[in-house]
Amino acid sequence: MKVVFKDLANSDLIIDCIYQGGKNKNIGDDPLAKLFPCGNSGGFRRVNRKDGSGLPAYVILYTSMEELEWPDYLDEETGIFRYYGDNKKPGNDIRNTKKNGNILLEQVFSILNSNDLSNMPPFFVFKKVSKESGRDIQFLGLAAPGNPKISPDRDLVAFWRSLNGNRFQNYEAYFTILDTGKENISRKWIDALANNFKNSMKYAPPVWKKYINHGRNGIEALKAPRIINIPNKYSQLQSDVEGMTCMEIIRNHYKDNPYGFESCAMDLLMKMDSHFVDFNLTRPWRDGGRDAIGYYAISNGGKVNHPLKIDCALEAKCYGKDNGVGVKQMSRLISRIRYRQFGILITTSYVDKQAYEEVVEDGHPVLIVTASDIAGILRNNSIDTSNINDWLGHIDKKRLLWEEIL
Repeated sequence: MKVVFKDLANSDLIIDCIYQGGKNKNIGDDPLAKLFPCGNSGGFRRVNRKDGSGLPAYVILYTSMEELEWPDYLDEETGIFRYYGDNKKPGNDIRNTKKNGNILLEQVFSILNSNDLSNMPPFFVFKKVSKESGRDIQFLGLAAPGNPKISPDRDLVAFWRSLNGNRFQNYEAYFTILDTGKENISRKWIDALANNFKNSMKYAPPVWKKYINHGRNGIEALKAPRIINIPNKYSQLQSDVEGMTCMEIIRNHYKDNPYGFESCAMDLLMKMDSHFVDFNLTRPWRDGGRDAIGYYAISNGGKVNHPLKIDCALEAKCYGKDNGVGVKQMSRLISRIRYRQFGILITTSYVDKQAYEEVVEDGHPVLIVTASDIAGILRNNSIDTSNINDWLGHIDKKRLLWEEIL
């Protein structure tokens, strides 16, 4: 469904509906500014109540879903929406941003953790459709801060990032897209939120009323079971320019030393998820199809009870971008996975369609990590072209020490 630009001002909000931008090729084409009195720029667009309180009536969150450095993400299966704050460049305090988006995040998550959610503003989430579609946007849904599956100390987290040698902080926030059912989000509610907030609840969707009354425990998420989709070569290789450059540096570094990439893959795995622990390289001549073995530790976070450790085996393939992992290599790993063990395949390339289908359709316990994933791991750990050679050199030194011990 699509709503044309001239009809936006009176339109209700419909899940997955496309709201078209103008055709004048200027800032006035922004559809969000036509839908709401919210201005025409920025990811955070706050609309205040007209009662003089200065409190937000509602907030629009806009994302392109294309910033690889700040990967906003909606998990359709759970309804969990990850959104990054607006301090995205060095030079500012985490709270000193143009739109005060991070201050707003602090305020709403503080409300969430209180006993009174009556002043909680609803969030309306939109994403850019595509470059080819101009300024058209898609409505993803009504969002509530928090999620019952995410603990209160993890739904808003400040973290450090490095850019060009400069460190700065930003927020990572978690929302839930609510299941509003077949009802549209009415223009009556949107208008009442700004003009008569205290009495706006009579127009609110039932799912929002439940959230306000019960907080996290009242969340009813919009969940859409995912149809199995085998990613193509492009999807497994894609990254930004920085990520692609880093991948090429890794390929060249291990071009004449394929065993060396095993150590790199092991380090990448533990950087991807700190629950991977106690990994050790297997001897090159006795690896039995596994380059490293270790555990995935599941813990309750306490100091008394021991964590559950699940045995896993790692296979590493440093391939060029045009040389994918095929059925033969994948079958080799699958055949070596022992009872109560799962496998991890890490490659600087991609997994071809037939091999990927075999893993997914037959339900083999194999985690696949390809070039696009590696680029993301590097980015999340502040490894870029300015320091990747130092990182690779450190890995090589540890590998040499291991070989001396053998």
